Amino acid sequence: MSTNLPRPGQVKQVTSFSNPLVKDIKALIAQRKHRQKSGRFVAEGLKLATDALAAGWEVDMLVLGPEARDSAPAREVAATARARGATILEVSTAVLAAMTRRDNPQMVVGVYGQRLLSASALEKAFAAAPQGVWVALDQVRDPGNLGTIIRTADAVGASGVILVGDTTDPFAVEAVRATMGSLFHVPLARLTREGFRELAARWPGTVVGTHLKGSSDYRTIDYRRPSLLLMGNEQSGLPQEMAEACSALARIPQAGQADSLNLAVATAVMLYEIRRGDLSLT
Repeated sequence: MSTNLPRPGQVKQVTSFSNPLVKDIKALIAQRKHRQKSGRFVAEGLKLATDALAAGWEVDMLVLGPEARDSAPAREVAATARARGATILEVSTAVLAAMTRRDNPQMVVGVYGQRLLSASALEKAFAAAPQGVWVALDQVRDPGNLGTIIRTADAVGASGVILVGDTTDPFAVEAVRATMGSLFHVPLARLTREGFRELAARWPGTVVGTHLKGSSDYRTIDYRRPSLLLMGNEQSGLPQEMAEACSALARIPQAGQADSLNLAVATAVMLYEIRRGDLSLT
């Protein structure tokens, strides 16, 4: 029995707003449950499609609007994706807008397979980077913050990002957009709070958390490698049991009237300090 679904590597024109593929992509954008069940996610834009292919990610589907079909770079990306087995959908701007729920959608939209390091792969990653710097995020809620932190981790050369507890979905479209393609270059893993505390207890280097009651200026800490930076929730920061898992608690001095820094900004300040001796303009 035919399902009318395109075969991998096939090019298909889609004109109906009620097409099952359009509905599937809408669900991937709107529903975390659907992303988790299918193991896929959506990333918008030619740049992200280019980054995904360059990094060797699985491309399930690539959607092209009219402008993309008239663009040589977009056609080249589509040809590469198709050669690797991706389905290519050609749609109108109206269908693309309905699919993405955006008035001015990107003309290239990709559907990709998710990647999260397993426990054994995470252990291998630690062993492979004894001088590495890892970021752990405890129950971060804002997808924009999460995406920006992943982008910053990429920029600073961190080894990866560990999502602790009930952290927002890194594959939500808002988070993916904020990474600006860095999602395809930064390893991600998930741990429970208990799992993180077990990891911190045997961590061979410095485990540093930021805390408003931290007694150490972040610039004075000896960040022994491998370094593990733990950042707390946007509203409540690190709870006591997570703070106790750290070997050092840092505070970033402030001079103005703001009561705190944005989480993504504070993470960037910390990461650039930890990696300061490793970075240069040459």
